[in-house]
Amino acid sequence: MEKKLKQFLDNRFAPYGNFPSKEDVTKELLSNLVERYQDLKKEGMSDDEAYKLTTDSLGDVEEIMEQVPYAKKGHENKQSLRQSLKESFRLSKKSQSKFSSIVLKKQDLSDTNLLGEEFGTSELSEVCFDRADLSEAKFRGSDLRRASFSGAKLVGTAFAGSDLTNVSFDGADLTDTNFNASALKGSTFQAAVLTGTDFRYSDLTNVSFDDQTLTGVVFDKTSLRGASFKNATFSDVSFHHSDVKKAIFDNAKMDKVTYALLKGAGAVLDKAEIA
Repeated sequence: MEKKLKQFLDNRFAPYGNFPSKEDVTKELLSNLVERYQDLKKEGMSDDEAYKLTTDSLGDVEEIMEQVPYAKKGHENKQSLRQSLKESFRLSKKSQSKFSSIVLKKQDLSDTNLLGEEFGTSELSEVCFDRADLSEAKFRGSDLRRASFSGAKLVGTAFAGSDLTNVSFDGADLTDTNFNASALKGSTFQAAVLTGTDFRYSDLTNVSFDDQTLTGVVFDKTSLRGASFKNATFSDVSFHHSDVKKAIFDNAKMDKVTYALLKGAGAVLDKAEIA
C-alpha cells in the first residue's frame, strides 16, 4: 500500500515539477498518509475504504504548497518544513467534517439533518440522535455507548467497528445500514425497519429481534448467543458461519432457504415454521 500511496502523491505533485525540497515534502506526506491508512485499517475498514479516506485526507495540493512556500524558494530548513506539512495535513483531515474525531458526550442532536456527515472515531456516548436524518452518515470506529437513534433515518449509514452497546434503534429506518464488526450487546431494535441491514462479524449477544420483519438482512459470522427472534418473519436472511444454536426462533416464520440454512447450522427450529 505504501507504494500505491507514493504513486498517488507523485501524480498529485506532478504539475509542480521538480521544485526545491520536493523529495522532503513528498516523503513527509507519505509518512502521514501511511499512518492514516493504518489507523483506518485498525478501525475495521476494507483496503478500498481506507485508501479512499486516506487519499481524501490529503486535501488541496495547492493549499499545501502555500503552507510550505519555502519549498519553492529553495529553503533547506527541514524541521520547519516538517512542522508545516504536519499542520497542513492535520487541517486537511479536520476539514473533512466538523464532527470527525470529536467529543460530544450526552449532547442533544435530535430532529437534526446530518445527512452524509462524517463522525469517524468520535466520542458520542449518550448522545440523542432521535428522529435525526443520518442517511449515508459514517460513524466508523466511534464510541456510541448508550446513545439513542429512536425514530432516526439511518439509510445507508455506516457504523463499522463502533461500540454500540446499549443503544436504542427503536423505530429507526435501518435500510442498508452497515454494522460490520460492531458491539451491539444490549441494544434494542423494536419496530425498526430491517431491510438489507448488515450485521456481519458483530456481537449481538442477547439482542432481541422479536416480532420483527427481516428482509435481506446479513448475520454472517455474528455472535448470536441468547439472541431472540420470537415471532419474527424472515425473507432472504443470511446466517453463514454464525453460531445459531443458542439463538431463539420460537414461532418465527421464514422462507425455505433461510430455514434450511439455520437447520443445517444446528438452530433449534421446533417451534418455527416455513412461510
